[in-house]
Amino acid sequence: MTQRSIRHQAVTLRQVAAHAAVSRQTVSNAINAPHRLEPATLAKVIKAIDELRYRPNRSARSLSTGSAGLIGYCIPQRSVGYANSMMDSFLHALSAAMETVGRHVLLFTAPPGEAGLSMYADLIAQRAVDGFVLSDTDRDDPRHPWLTERDIRFVSFGRTWPEDGQERGSWVDVDGAAACSAIVDGLHANGHERIGFVGRRGRLGAAKDRRNGWRDACVRHGLPIAGMSVACPGDTVANGERAAHLLLDRPKPPTAIVAISDVFALGVMRAVIDRGGRPGTDVAVTGFDDTPLASAVTPALTSVRQPVVEIAATALRLLEAPTGTSEGVLLPGTIVSRDSADITTTLTPADVRQRNVAAHRQQAGLKRDRQENKK
Repeated sequence: MTQRSIRHQAVTLRQVAAHAAVSRQTVSNAINAPHRLEPATLAKVIKAIDELRYRPNRSARSLSTGSAGLIGYCIPQRSVGYANSMMDSFLHALSAAMETVGRHVLLFTAPPGEAGLSMYADLIAQRAVDGFVLSDTDRDDPRHPWLTERDIRFVSFGRTWPEDGQERGSWVDVDGAAACSAIVDGLHANGHERIGFVGRRGRLGAAKDRRNGWRDACVRHGLPIAGMSVACPGDTVANGERAAHLLLDRPKPPTAIVAISDVFALGVMRAVIDRGGRPGTDVAVTGFDDTPLASAVTPALTSVRQPVVEIAATALRLLEAPTGTSEGVLLPGTIVSRDSADITTTLTPADVRQRNVAAHRQQAGLKRDRQENKK
């Protein structure tokens, strides 16, 4: 049989072995355990695989090696009107990263919290996946300890901020607190003395992290916090608009509003326009995630860009790390300044975090002094 006729059929492991003049076990080792072969033998088998365009049977490979070649990723359930194009970009980047090592992403859905653990259990029982990438992490997310107790490989995009301070498993996250602090620094440098915040209700850790960054910077600059923050029930434009109206109805409304997502920020801009104002001129507005909408609206939205490609590559590296290792990686976001808020800052996330820690210590010292004076 000629090479040309073989290429029009499903090439078998036996044919590769014959073409390379080696045993079938040698071809199997080249695919599943290349470290067992001499370099020259491995090169000969790889050449035969390339010439015949052999593709290992996934099912057979799973049975022989215990590897499915698939990584599970749960697509979070979204309410009507919810949009998160940043996570769509992350999923694309994650799929591309996995393909570089011959893996693919298996998508599934599950309810949030402990109710969704049964889906993870089913996939594990069926040996359908080799591990999981988690996202949309909540505080004390039940998936992390559950997978850890069962020695299941996973990596998390996002922290869980457990009460005991011990994160379960490896994770990669963006420093939302430092980014939001840097935004407040930039707004304050431009003369803003009342900076509002539109956040999110619930246990989503990233939402609280970003609010902490806003609060810490306001404390550091001596800016008001009470009544300057509104938490929304879900990430929709309508919720962001309602939150902005609440802030703008205050006797002394904010002159700038920091939103924890671009979706909320678009609602804020709509509220400003509804009142006859101009976003970026009468009220500065910032978002988070730097979605395509940020540069498509008028005025263009200042936002924080998350490094999705680097996040995906880091998730892959942590997932491929030796069993039993655990690592956390905190990546910086990048402020993209546009017309809705002119922000210029030379501070790095590490600088911002250090300044916030110093501010916390100063506040704690003043509180102790006041308590001592009362005695």
